Amino acid sequence: MLFNWTVVDSCFLTSSWHVRSVGAFAASVIGVFFMVLAHEAVRRLGREYDRSIRTAYYRREALALAALAKNQGKEIALSAPFRPSNKEHAVRSLFYFVQFGVAYILMLLAMYFNVAILMAIIGGGGVGHFLFARDTATDASTAYEASKDECCC
Repeated sequence: MLFNWTVVDSCFLTSSWHVRSVGAFAASVIGVFFMVLAHEAVRRLGREYDRSIRTAYYRREALALAALAKNQGKEIALSAPFRPSNKEHAVRSLFYFVQFGVAYILMLLAMYFNVAILMAIIGGGGVGHFLFARDTATDASTAYEASKDECCC
């Protein structure tokens, strides 16, 4: 396969995605860009969900241990390790399902070697990372967002 700049008469994924005009091609490129942004947003939502269920668990666990220590009259050493419930894990799996599906479609689109589509994928990934991945560069114990219970994109 060779890189190409084909605009009119391009065909992507299915016969119904047959580009017959420059406007339709521009819409395809913009759509792919936003598909990558959506992929990054879903990744962020998955991380936020993981953080929220973990935080809720440790809050409940701290209250339970404090009540137990008060009743027992001594300090309890450690809480049980966190393991999500089946419902929580099903939601986490749904986030993964969406991420995996969108990533696979984007990979298939990249295999057309259309330069504009490739630039939309790469550009969308960069912009999406800028908008949605700031949380990966913070220290959870000292982050402003964590201390204020806020989510900042």
